[in-house]
Amino acid sequence: MLPLLPQLLCAIAEKLSRKLIAMDPACKPALQRLQGKQLSFCLRDLNLTLVVSASHDSLLINMHNEATDCKISTNLATLRQLRDPSQLTKLIKSDALDIDGDLQVAQQFSYFLQQLNPDWQHALSGYIGDAAAHKISITLSQLQAYLQEKVKLLSQLQLELVQDELRLSPTRLEADQFTQELSELQARLEMLRRQLKQYQEL
Repeated sequence: MLPLLPQLLCAIAEKLSRKLIAMDPACKPALQRLQGKQLSFCLRDLNLTLVVSASHDSLLINMHNEATDCKISTNLATLRQLRDPSQLTKLIKSDALDIDGDLQVAQQFSYFLQQLNPDWQHALSGYIGDAAAHKISITLSQLQAYLQEKVKLLSQLQLELVQDELRLSPTRLEADQFTQELSELQARLEMLRRQLKQYQEL
């Protein structure tokens, strides 16, 4: 990676965050609660550490190796999976993710980014007029819903492939049957234990 490229990307990301935050005045209280807190991402595959902190009107992005409130060590592929909180424990157990420090700080930054809702329509209307901005906004919403549906369908197909074709994980029916058989086995074991105890008391 070129030595100046990370600094350039940080500067672009800061400018973009300032503009997005300006388009969502409702996010200011959440941004104020983040002030003074730092979250760092150590990207192992790029040998790069990015530090995110909050100012009064933007997210500041720097590069340093000093201590922060929370440090997340991972790689780019794993970073994308962090949007799904249910994957967190699995990623930590597989050593794909390492968290050091106050996890609540990471959750606060994540919540802020998820709740950020820029008013694209208002921003566009200043350039192309209200009617055209409204039409583009509706089209973008429909496109987003379509893409979300396709991603959901793709995830379902992937799960079915793993379960049915590759037989890497049990189906719900197989899991339920296993649970029932396990319960029956426990009941029989308990009955044998009681019988054994009765024989011992004779």
